[in-house]
Amino acid sequence: MDQHTNQDSVAAEASLPALSLSARLKELARLFLRLGAIGFGGPQAHIAMIHDEAVVRRNWFTEEQFLEGVAVCEMLPGPASTQMGIYTGYIRAGQLGALVAGFCFILPAFLIVTTLSWAYFRFQDVPQVDDLFLGVSPVVIAIIFGFCWKLSKKAIKDWKGVAIALAVLLLIVFFQVNVLLQFILAGIVGLIVYRPDPPAAPANRTGGWLLPLAPIMQGLPIAAVPAETLAMSGFWGIERIQEYFWPLTLFFLKVGSFIFGGGLVIIPLLEFEVVNQFQWMTRSEFIDGVAIGEFTPGPVVITAAFVGYKVAGVLGALVSAIAIFTPSFLLIMGASPFLIRIRRNPRIRSFLKGVTPAVLGAIAAAAIPLAQSAILQDTPGRTIVAAIVGVVALVALIRFKRPTWQLVPAGAVVGLIAGAFL
Repeated sequence: MDQHTNQDSVAAEASLPALSLSARLKELARLFLRLGAIGFGGPQAHIAMIHDEAVVRRNWFTEEQFLEGVAVCEMLPGPASTQMGIYTGYIRAGQLGALVAGFCFILPAFLIVTTLSWAYFRFQDVPQVDDLFLGVSPVVIAIIFGFCWKLSKKAIKDWKGVAIALAVLLLIVFFQVNVLLQFILAGIVGLIVYRPDPPAAPANRTGGWLLPLAPIMQGLPIAAVPAETLAMSGFWGIERIQEYFWPLTLFFLKVGSFIFGGGLVIIPLLEFEVVNQFQWMTRSEFIDGVAIGEFTPGPVVITAAFVGYKVAGVLGALVSAIAIFTPSFLLIMGASPFLIRIRRNPRIRSFLKGVTPAVLGAIAAAAIPLAQSAILQDTPGRTIVAAIVGVVALVALIRFKRPTWQLVPAGAVVGLIAGAFL
């Protein structure tokens, strides 16, 4: 009986007139605005939501097509869940559909992060805000180490992966070698040590897809490092946007082109330059910005808007958000017809086998000074509270699989309560 019912419903759907482009765009806008507003739980939760809506409820994909799209998005640099939204829009309504779906998925998180950025910098000196992040910051550190644990099980398959991860970790901790340069070198090492047994056919030169990134890899002109940490911008940032438009644009284009392995890869890429090199913000501000990104729905790379807001207000947040997501839009919209072939290219797979453990090493290296800043407080009592919150959050993540969107508010509540007595 159920089988006949399903067949009848499919036949009924097939008999309906095809929706116009405008109707499909409106449908995409409504769907992804809603998903962007409720998209808590990280990239896997986002992808599961898109699957439920696009495959189960609306039959826009077959199961096989959807999984192929996920595999492609996981391979590309950039936030995979956002790219899957862009890819879904592309399949449903072409290039315009990709733009609408991606924009609507990002918009709610951007508005929330920009609002919270204003509140954070406006009330930063209020004691209760300091207490709030007493509990939130250690949770963020736990999330980073939990991500390292999960990534290690996926990225470390042999002694070669261990060697790459440790080399990157040591080079960053002791010599402050540029993170992006290490990703490129690790990819080259991957081409050598993980080279495919059957050599690729000479005619297939798909590896040339990396050539458009060459100018980014070679280093881009960025504003000079100020003598001290940059002061807070005005609300709109009109007085600064002219000076920082290109530095923010070029920097976040570069970062968006190298987010391999998940949204938290943004942490070493940002921390190395935003805190250490450009001194746009302090390490404590950076951790709090990552916490705000984790607390909001949508992709965690929206943390870029927090950085942009500090540098050049609302206009800086807008420029930063557009720049960091631009590579994802370009890759999905411009290369969709070729993505399957690229993913299966053995040289590309070897390159990524080298990059993935390097990502793990870079995140671990970035987490060490961030953990020191989050745990070591100005009094022994606050330090003990921060350490306990971090350990409990890490256990909750790894042992009990609790979602991050539950842990961040819980940490905030603990911080507020403990701060009132310390």
